[in-house]
Amino acid sequence: MKHLTLGQSGIKSSEMGFGCMGMSEFYGEHDDVESLKTLERAFELGVTLYDTSNVYGRGHNETLVAQFAQNKRDRIVICSKFGVVRDPNGPSGSTYDRGIDNSPEYMRRCCEESLSRLKVDAIDLYYVHRTDPAVPIEETALALANLIREGKIKSYGLSEVTAEQLRRAHAVHPVTALQSEYSLWNREPELDVLPACKELGITFIAYSPLGRGFLTGSIQQASALKPDDFRLSLPRFQGESFDRNQALVEQVKAFGIEKGCTPGQIALAWLYYRNQDIIPIPGTKRIKYLEENVAATEIKLTQSDLDRLEHILPLGAPAGSRYDPKFGGAPKTPKA
Repeated sequence: MKHLTLGQSGIKSSEMGFGCMGMSEFYGEHDDVESLKTLERAFELGVTLYDTSNVYGRGHNETLVAQFAQNKRDRIVICSKFGVVRDPNGPSGSTYDRGIDNSPEYMRRCCEESLSRLKVDAIDLYYVHRTDPAVPIEETALALANLIREGKIKSYGLSEVTAEQLRRAHAVHPVTALQSEYSLWNREPELDVLPACKELGITFIAYSPLGRGFLTGSIQQASALKPDDFRLSLPRFQGESFDRNQALVEQVKAFGIEKGCTPGQIALAWLYYRNQDIIPIPGTKRIKYLEENVAATEIKLTQSDLDRLEHILPLGAPAGSRYDPKFGGAPKTPKA
């Protein structure tokens, strides 16, 4: 597997990372034994970047990553996040029991707790999970820079921010990576965020590169999902929008058959032809799907292939919004 440097940090990462969130909640029941086997297999296949957060499973996910990371610390990149506040008594998998806090005090507390759960001296890449409109982005960047100077984190990143916010933070201290949802399923970052990352030398980390599983072609109907699967709350997985999106994926699936690969592999391979540093972080709890994802790094796409995918899924093609409005996602206008 190829490697690249994360932003200006000097930290090396594999060209594909691993999103660990679903191993703790949001996508049905979790199985730690199976998850650890899958993480070990990912490492064997050359995956070195592992993405977690303090709120995934309310700490469970970081603890799981810590188990996996034993005796591998100098060979893997651990990424975690702070900024989202969840009700400790809220239901598992709920996306609505949350607030946002970017205050330096909360940041420091979360960082110390994450270091303890992860059993590491420093977090390689520490993200602002979501920005707080009550805290200027410059203040957040300065507080993160202080954590870097103290050796508690090695670099920092932002998640789901505008290009303007990215520039303002970067002016205070270089941003290493920006993580946002990006795939054939959601191409909004192409409007301004991806160009800003390229200009500033910031690595783009694409979460949900498989469209929350929709681009794999394996979800034939929403009713097949577990009742506690948070995707049931997303407009793109509901009603007429689901049916329209399913028709689009069927076209990607047909294209994949012609290429001798799965629609999910086509979606992942497409990201490597965006002409800039992008690391997709697909997540899975099963070795079978992990191996399928990693194999996508070897798939070659011609310009004709790329043109065909552009025709099938141009920017704005999927029906329905990414999130229920009461949950929110990327800010549509700059915040203070």
